[in-house]
Amino acid sequence: MSQNCSPQQLIQFVNCRLVRNHQLIVDDLWVRDGKIINPEPVFYDERATANQRIDCGGAIIAPGYIDLQINGGYGVDFSYDKDTIEAGVRKVAVSLVGSGVTSFCPTLVTSPNDSYHTILPRMPRRIEGGAGILGVHAEGPFINPQKKGAHPANCIQTIDNGMETLRSTYGELDRIKIITLAPEQVSDANVIDELVRAGITVSLGHSMASLSDGERAVRHGATLITHLFNAMLPFHHRDPGLVGLLTSDQIPPGRIVYFGIIADGVHTHSAALRIAYRTHPDGLILVTDAISALGLEDGIHHIGQLPLEVKQGRAFIAGTDTLCGSIAPMDECVRIFQRATGCSKVFAIEAATLHPARCLGIEREKGTLDFGSDADFIVLNDDLQVLSTWIAGERVYKSSN
Repeated sequence: MSQNCSPQQLIQFVNCRLVRNHQLIVDDLWVRDGKIINPEPVFYDERATANQRIDCGGAIIAPGYIDLQINGGYGVDFSYDKDTIEAGVRKVAVSLVGSGVTSFCPTLVTSPNDSYHTILPRMPRRIEGGAGILGVHAEGPFINPQKKGAHPANCIQTIDNGMETLRSTYGELDRIKIITLAPEQVSDANVIDELVRAGITVSLGHSMASLSDGERAVRHGATLITHLFNAMLPFHHRDPGLVGLLTSDQIPPGRIVYFGIIADGVHTHSAALRIAYRTHPDGLILVTDAISALGLEDGIHHIGQLPLEVKQGRAFIAGTDTLCGSIAPMDECVRIFQRATGCSKVFAIEAATLHPARCLGIEREKGTLDFGSDADFIVLNDDLQVLSTWIAGERVYKSSN
């Protein structure tokens, strides 16, 4: 790989295979002004040649990974480090590029209202040299206390007064991109319609919802399920719960219900990954749901309210055998998922690129290598190891291997 290039330069990546149109194609990638461009007008109208040609050595070029659910990492907890949130988000954004993530949604677990009012206005919108921030994923507080997981029970709320409840809880909504809620905790489902009109993706999770509860929420505009199989009723043949949305015949025509799934080798059994993949592949989105211990070495770490112990690639509450969250980076999740399901490399990549982009409605800018898309991409070897990461046409990470 070459040295960094000026974003105004015309850059041609050669000797590479592109993830494009659901397949690997042998072609060059052309980049200028932070965008992926069509080279034909360059040849025929401008009669220009590349300022720089970069030989990729036969590697794969894929869109950059998009993580819709990440609670922190590298010693930072987005929900608890509210007084240093700007520096914390910056640290995570710069670190994530090493795992191929070029865009993410910082995720806040259920918190007191004053935490939201402090954190959300201070959430950075852009980090130089780091992964882009798509908006906050507010995972709670409108969840079911019976499926709270690690969320603090004393902060859980219900939506009793529509958008007024949401504004009093979060403050302004303009920094929020996704809200996870339990549909049975919403007295008037019309609030889901209002959130969708405001440009917010509504996700269903941490819930005791029946299938009919989920179908009602989808009819009102919900389009995502938060970490499928985790923090919801298990599949039952008489009422499959939210899991049943993957095969429901009550989904509005043309609507895709997406679902996040954690393929870290711990939270979701490989058989469950295969069930989800074979049942509803179009909706499958890989998420890390990573916690502050992501990227930390083995040992005891004092982060948030409880000391954590990292050992052998897993995070535990220190001194116990209780798992406390995922610490697998996105590139590892992609590899685990591909091995577990036997899917193509392209599908595994698209589950972390195209699918999350489509879910958020940003597929014209992110998640593809189409002409006009942002030049956020990664270079991979055949084992799906990240060789380099590029954001807006500039290299922000290069592997030392």
